[in-house]
Amino acid sequence: MKNKKGNWCNFPLGEAMKQLVVKEIESGQRLDKFLGKYLKEAPKSFLYKMLRKKNITLNGKKATGNEKLQPNDEIKLFLSDDTLEKFCGEEKSSSRTELDIVYENNHVLFVNKPVGMLSQKAEKEDVSLVEYITGYLLEEKFLTKEDLRTFRPGVCNRLDRNTSGIVAAGKTVQGLQEMSQWFKERNLHKYYLTLVKGKVERPAHVKGYLWKDEKKNKVAVFPEKREGSLPIETKYEPLGISKNGDTLLKVELLTGRSHQIRSHLAGLGHPVIGDWKYGSKEKNENFRKKYGIEFQLLHAWKLSFPKTEGILKELSLKTITADVPEKFQKALKGEGLLEFTSEKNKGDVKKHE
Repeated sequence: MKNKKGNWCNFPLGEAMKQLVVKEIESGQRLDKFLGKYLKEAPKSFLYKMLRKKNITLNGKKATGNEKLQPNDEIKLFLSDDTLEKFCGEEKSSSRTELDIVYENNHVLFVNKPVGMLSQKAEKEDVSLVEYITGYLLEEKFLTKEDLRTFRPGVCNRLDRNTSGIVAAGKTVQGLQEMSQWFKERNLHKYYLTLVKGKVERPAHVKGYLWKDEKKNKVAVFPEKREGSLPIETKYEPLGISKNGDTLLKVELLTGRSHQIRSHLAGLGHPVIGDWKYGSKEKNENFRKKYGIEFQLLHAWKLSFPKTEGILKELSLKTITADVPEKFQKALKGEGLLEFTSEKNKGDVKKHE
């Protein structure tokens, strides 16, 4: 087919053309990943075939799929309307709830997750924090429903359903990638607040090996390595001891294994109060009667960030803190320990308004 100047064009005959312009939030991902999200019902073999045949081009040129996308890159899809409709699929409706946002910028946000909410879906029909964050960003017009075809916000760390506290999420591809890398490389300092049974009078740095029974979703900690176990490290320091002889601990998670804090402390004879899987039934019943506690008193309290440049430089050497849940505060107040939660850090970030 010739253009107006008489030159041959690569426009495939008999096809419509759909043009996509890469937005800032979508940049940083590979072209094939982008296409896999936009044409989510299409097999990968179809995508690579369309790239080879130049039915899909990047900035007017043939592409392989491994190109990293930049803002304002142009992707053209020479595909029929029927093909686009077939492979794009339908976008599911988003979910909304009031979120306690601790900090937010153009690339990331940090939410104080309440007890009872999943960080990510466990089953297809679940509604998790990810869906609520997506709903929030749509409502704030940071995202459009069209954007969700090629990018979805995601969380960078996970908390158990009944553990409250800070969950980090990426609002853009770059933000999600960089924050996830910080967690993976353990460049962050993660501090938890927990109330445990018994007196803990000195700080400690403890190590062990954690083995998980997948069928029972329960873990065990051993002093020496066993087949299938993973190394764990936990640091803790007592902040205060209650009149009843229980201890408020500040715990630093050096490795992030499933149920690590709960199982490690239980193995040391100081189970988390309210933890029905690893804890003391008698102690848990006592706190249920006194304060209505139905969940483990474990809260992802603070995140301290490394020195950094680039898109997350606003967080360089800063610390963010998530407020302790009301019921947890009630128990701490009743035990004479609430004053110990007012610890301040140099570089604390003010709460998002």
